Amino acid sequence: MSTPIRVLLADDHTLVRRGVRLILDGEPDLTVVAEAGDGAEAVALARETPVDLAVLDVAMPRMTGLQAARELSRRLPGLHILILTMYDNEEYFFEALRAGASGYVLKSVADRDLLEACRAAVRDEPFIYPGAERALVRSYLERLRRGDGLPERAITVREEEILKLVAEGHTSKEIAELLFISAKTVERHRANLLQKLGMRDRLELTRYAIRAGLIEP
Repeated sequence: MSTPIRVLLADDHTLVRRGVRLILDGEPDLTVVAEAGDGAEAVALARETPVDLAVLDVAMPRMTGLQAARELSRRLPGLHILILTMYDNEEYFFEALRAGASGYVLKSVADRDLLEACRAAVRDEPFIYPGAERALVRSYLERLRRGDGLPERAITVREEEILKLVAEGHTSKEIAELLFISAKTVERHRANLLQKLGMRDRLELTRYAIRAGLIEP
């Protein structure tokens, strides 16, 4: 038997991680070797633990699964990435592809699709949950007909990271320490966010972060 696929599992809900781990560890070709409770921890674990595949939830504290996917793709280009989410959302799907993920699986049908998606990801084959293909292609073609193409990002990746942490209530000093930048740089990004989004304070930024799926209500 070949060596099992080593999986890093990241989800901020312990019960979800336990259930997903039961599914994966029940297969001879898959084994969970590391677990993380947020995206930042997932990135740190992936850098110190040999893994073949990262399975990431979207909505997590400190760093979302999409943010973690972008960071992992940059730091560990050979790592395969799969997004496991409750959000049946076209925008998240396209953002996951941009971030370097090769698959997008809904938690509601994880028992049906997750194993196939994991194996497809490691084979460098894309996985889209059944039923999504037609809607996604139709939506994409409609945008092309209108001349829209793919939706543009409203804010930069760094601004998104800072927005999430601000909305979670972190101070500029704490954010600076988490992102390894200066507090002054954090304040500059925060001011840019307020100006770019036409907002006045942390409360409005928090509401925007909730609507964007960066934090849960």
